[in-house]
Amino acid sequence: MDVLDNYILWGIGLLAIPVGGYAFVHALMQRADAFTAADKLTKPAWLGITGASVLILIVFYGGLGSSGSLFWLAALVASLVYIVDVKPAIVGVQGGGPHW
Repeated sequence: MDVLDNYILWGIGLLAIPVGGYAFVHALMQRADAFTAADKLTKPAWLGITGASVLILIVFYGGLGSSGSLFWLAALVASLVYIVDVKPAIVGVQGGGPHW
């Protein structure tokens, strides 16, 4: 691979860790009943998913160029699913979000 490719993959890997951490901290700070009210998995399930994702993102930090790239990619997808799907549903149930 080219040197530029390595830097890009390194940067993506470096940015993925705080994204996973944000998903875990957000799940940690939410009420447990909001998850079931939003018809999502339970809070302990999402804490396990996002917590394991952060751990995997740190352990397999090499990103897409490392031997654990499948695990790394699955962990990133799990964190992004929480941020894109679960987080807005929970915020909507709790009455938060932007008010126009």
